[in-house]
Amino acid sequence: MGRFRQRMYEDYRHEFSTDESYNIAYRKVKRIKGFYSHLKVYIIVNAFIIISSLNKGYVGNHFEIRGFRDWEIYSTAFYWGIALLMHAFSVFGSDIFFSKDWEQKKIQKYMEKEAQNKNKWE
Repeated sequence: MGRFRQRMYEDYRHEFSTDESYNIAYRKVKRIKGFYSHLKVYIIVNAFIIISSLNKGYVGNHFEIRGFRDWEIYSTAFYWGIALLMHAFSVFGSDIFFSKDWEQKKIQKYMEKEAQNKNKWE
């Protein structure tokens, strides 16, 4: 699919490159793709660190997995997670939970609800 997409962009680049909204959308998609690549590497590397850091062995006469309480194992995931959150905020913006039009939608919803309550008794 990658070669087809690249060939399509090369064939139709002159049509897309003059459209400013296309260029903005393209940059946004590239930033989102970069974030998901960062997230994928974060999960793979930290899973490898945590799994490889576990000490398995016999203690006395029973099998025990040690290492879940060591801060050194989780410190990489913790600090890298903070950087990953900052990357998410830079890509998705500070309004991940409340988009720009969220407030307008809520106001409209309450106005419609109020109008229905007024018309109920008329």
